[in-house]
Amino acid sequence: MSLPPDYHMHTPLCHHARGEPLEFAAHAAKLGLQEIGFSDHSPMPKDGFDDWRMRLDDLDVYVQKVERARRELPQLTIRLALEVDFIPGHEEWIRDLSKRYPWDYLIGSVHYVSDSWAIDNPNMISTWKDRDILEVWTSYFDRLTLAAESGLFEIIGHVDLCKRFCFYPQQDCGPLFARFLEAARKHGAAIELNTAGLRKDCKEIYPSPRILGMAADLRVPITFGSDAHAPQEVGINFSEAVELARKAGYTHSLRFSQRRAETMRL
Repeated sequence: MSLPPDYHMHTPLCHHARGEPLEFAAHAAKLGLQEIGFSDHSPMPKDGFDDWRMRLDDLDVYVQKVERARRELPQLTIRLALEVDFIPGHEEWIRDLSKRYPWDYLIGSVHYVSDSWAIDNPNMISTWKDRDILEVWTSYFDRLTLAAESGLFEIIGHVDLCKRFCFYPQQDCGPLFARFLEAARKHGAAIELNTAGLRKDCKEIYPSPRILGMAADLRVPITFGSDAHAPQEVGINFSEAVELARKAGYTHSLRFSQRRAETMRL
């Protein structure tokens, strides 16, 4: 099977990954991937917002490391990107970031449902126990919808990240999913099949089969990402992700260059 590009990979500059970009790229080439993309956690306007992202003065180093991988492995197409946290009020900062380098795409992700709570942070898992689960899921999907509506991103990352620790609301969240997916369709944002969910407590690819089926019905485009934080995670479980996409009705995914999309057959 020819695997699609892995567009979600991190580097040690985010302080919770290991292995240089060249090592990630070499492993991708060994697997037979034709294309990958680095999308490390972008900096915030001020350093110290949290401890799992690049510092602002790391951006030049990040770009240089990706460019080195490109030079060393010219047979592999390597895209330059960022995973950017969408937090309401930070839109101008994201626009500024988008102009600093020739990014191939930006992944918009929601980790924070408030300025201080990243819902997927294991160190903050106790906060879930003090919150209404449906309220958290609603806040999460409200922000995800705003991210799609912003038009700032080519891809929306790990769409149902809120399931990571298996806190599921008893109520039906279908309307939350539908509103987000309609926004993604309207504003031309793809969603990713992110295999990291299989390595988390939820043991399920992001997004769930239900959400992916709804996305397929609306013709929301897709990409694929391992969310690799180590070279051996590049392309991991991509066969399962492709099969999931096909079962949902997808026949194509997207690839990006200079923030322009091109379809490719699965």
